[in-house]
Formats: sequence, C-alpha cells, structure tokens
Amino acid sequence: MGRMGRVIVVALVPAVALVGAGLYWFQPWKLWQDETVQEALPAATGTPAPAPSTSASPEPAGPVTVARGELISHEHATSGTVTLLRLADGSHVLRLEDLDTSNGPDLRVWLTDAPVKEGQAGWHVFDDGAYESLGRLKGNRGDQNYAVPAGVDPAAFTSVSIWCDRFDVSFGAAELAPA
Repeated sequence: MGRMGRVIVVALVPAVALVGAGLYWFQPWKLWQDETVQEALPAATGTPAPAPSTSASPEPAGPVTVARGELISHEHATSGTVTLLRLADGSHVLRLEDLDTSNGPDLRVWLTDAPVKEGQAGWHVFDDGAYESLGRLKGNRGDQNYAVPAGVDPAAFTSVSIWCDRFDVSFGAAELAPA
C-alpha cells in the first residue's frame, strides 16, 4: 500500500466510526417506524380500598378519573389524551389514549410539576423541578397504561411529558386538570 493509500485509510477509519456513533446516537430510522400499542382500560387487582365512613354511596368498582389533559406538541407533533386513574384498590395508573407522536430514541413518560408551555418555551422545562419516570414509552401510537409507583403521590404532579431522555427534550406534554 502506498503513502496515498495509508492516508485514505487513516482518514476513513475515524470517519466510519463517527458515522456509526452518529447513527447509534440519533437513531434516525425510528422516524419512519411506528409502534402501535392497544392496551385495554386497566382493572384493579387485589382488595378494594375501604370506602370512607362519611360516604353515602360506595366507591365505584371501576377506575375513577382523578385528572385529565390534552397533549400539545413540543419538539415533535404530538396529540392524544392523558388520564390519571385511581383504581378500586387505591393504586393509580396514567393512561394515554389516541396517542400520536414521533418515535425516537429513549422516550419516557414523566409525571412532572412543571407548567406546560406552548412552543419552544416548553421543550426543556420538565427536568427543572420534580418528576417521576413511569417508564419507557411503549409505543408512539395508540392507547397505553403506566402504573404510578406505590409511594408516589400523584397529587404532587401537575403535568405529563413524553420526554426524550437522550436529548433532554419534550416531544409533547399535557397539563393535568382535576376531574
């Protein structure tokens, strides 16, 4: 191999490594891959929580809507409904319905205490205060349920974000309004 060949190899190896790292980091193919999830409305498991003695009627057996909101777009076009449900056993579930957003690397569902802001002003606010990750986004389309961990007080949170942990940006968010 001549001198010119070695120069080309020396330049080509880092370039290939850089392209490979960029592809891994950005995962651009996800923009064309949709993952649809269709989960049923959650049902409680275990023993129902006792009804307060001052209540004239017993608690309903099915899920009770505690709060709800409509997703708005941030970094990517996002729409759908967010509902915080209390199940008969006292546990809570966050439900995304008719979700439609872009797929992306390392997307999470977060309960947060941040205000939901329109446009670019709202892209980066959700990791500034308190937040609780409910796990990886199961799919970028459809209906899906996320259990709120025991010990987490859902009343401490006022919004939900579809959060890209890799790039610290919100794909979309919803203000949670009490039902």
